[in-house]
Amino acid sequence: MKKLLAMLLIGAMTISTVACGGSDAPAAEETPAETGAAQEAPAETAEEEAPAAEEAATETEAGGDAASAITLWTYPIGKWGDEATVKGLTDAFTAQTGIAVNVEFLAYADGDDKVNTAITAGQAPDVIMEGPERLVANWGANGYMVDLSDMLDDTDKSEIQAAPLTACTAPGGEIYEYPLVMTAHCMAVNLDAFKEAGADQYLDLETHTWTTDDFIKAVEALYAHYNDTVAAVYCAGQGGDQGTRALVNNLYGGSYTDADHTAYTWNSPENVKALEQLKSMDGIAFDASLAGGDEIVKFYQGILKMAFCWNIAQQLDPNSAGTGSGLTVTGQEIEFMSFPSQTGESQLQGGIWGFGIFDNGDAARIEASKQFIKYMADSAATVDAVKAANYFAVRSTAEGTDLTGIWADNEIMNEYQVLMPQLGDYYQVTPGWAGQRTAWWTMLQQIGSGMDVTEALTQYEGEANAAAAE
Repeated sequence: MKKLLAMLLIGAMTISTVACGGSDAPAAEETPAETGAAQEAPAETAEEEAPAAEEAATETEAGGDAASAITLWTYPIGKWGDEATVKGLTDAFTAQTGIAVNVEFLAYADGDDKVNTAITAGQAPDVIMEGPERLVANWGANGYMVDLSDMLDDTDKSEIQAAPLTACTAPGGEIYEYPLVMTAHCMAVNLDAFKEAGADQYLDLETHTWTTDDFIKAVEALYAHYNDTVAAVYCAGQGGDQGTRALVNNLYGGSYTDADHTAYTWNSPENVKALEQLKSMDGIAFDASLAGGDEIVKFYQGILKMAFCWNIAQQLDPNSAGTGSGLTVTGQEIEFMSFPSQTGESQLQGGIWGFGIFDNGDAARIEASKQFIKYMADSAATVDAVKAANYFAVRSTAEGTDLTGIWADNEIMNEYQVLMPQLGDYYQVTPGWAGQRTAWWTMLQQIGSGMDVTEALTQYEGEANAAAAE
């Protein structure tokens, strides 16, 4: 464990969370974002850049002739969801290799449906950018992805942190995702509102941690002052559900899956206690009208005083206004916080994002796609690719380029690394992940409507494990 934490700290100081689609860029691993228009990068430089393309092909271990154009579909991972930013990255790749990149931007609200429809129609993209829960545990496990093991030699594996590399590797050893960035999802508080209510005394702003008892006292103080909802257990859908999972599991030390990632373990005394505690608290609402992205909007508008759907990308620019102010729209200061736990030391949900290749049966397009991944994730260009994501690099070095200083001039990113040692198990690769997510937010809705907590946990954990067994 100490070794893993040390590796994570090194990655964070590379200063290499965000989500909710997020984090925002995605503000959280599953927050909806707007779908952009497809963008085609110019290919007219192919002839003059032939030597560079030849060199890139040599560097790609798979070898072989590459296609002249590929398609990239990307979820809104930081500014990888921004058309102008991605065009700059893909144009640079095209200039280097002569390979054009046609881009389509996905939203978390309907991106999975679009991808699944494309797979069924035999029109899946060549490259897709997202996390292991989709690329490894879903599409990879179902036989749609290319094994990228030949792209990572021993040097690569020594440069990439163990946690993301493990998450990107299937049980059989196949690597279905080449990781690029990672973060720790967390929560946030409106510090000015806390101060006004006298609740700031319950925050440790040096470590950005607090205990379960302090969390309860803070909610009581906020409600007494504002006499209104101050935080929402949002459950309109799966968007941002990493926040509600972490909140429930950390309050009293519950778990979400077993250690081997074979079954879901919601129905425990610890989780029963956590959900009963949340349901009983004045000031906390189980809100079936909000998903993670909606909660963030209400938080930075000052309506909610806490947000459970948060990470570094949101902290850098909570209003998506390009200001990086760390303020609400009303000018109040936002502080990121770990989720509360009995000891103050929590197990945070990690976010990992990278690239995978769909196996469309075209060797030339697969080769070109590998060149694209190599360029973005293991070359001098990796600095720009990481910065576009607004997260932390998963590796320390990329083909001789030092990545440890990427965020050296960013005070917020440097401060945020205090949370990285709290990264917990990346259990999103458990079978039946897509089905269990529906069971989770439906369960929260039912509890909010008055269903007995133990009864709800029993029923919906059963549905989640049935999905895992399919």
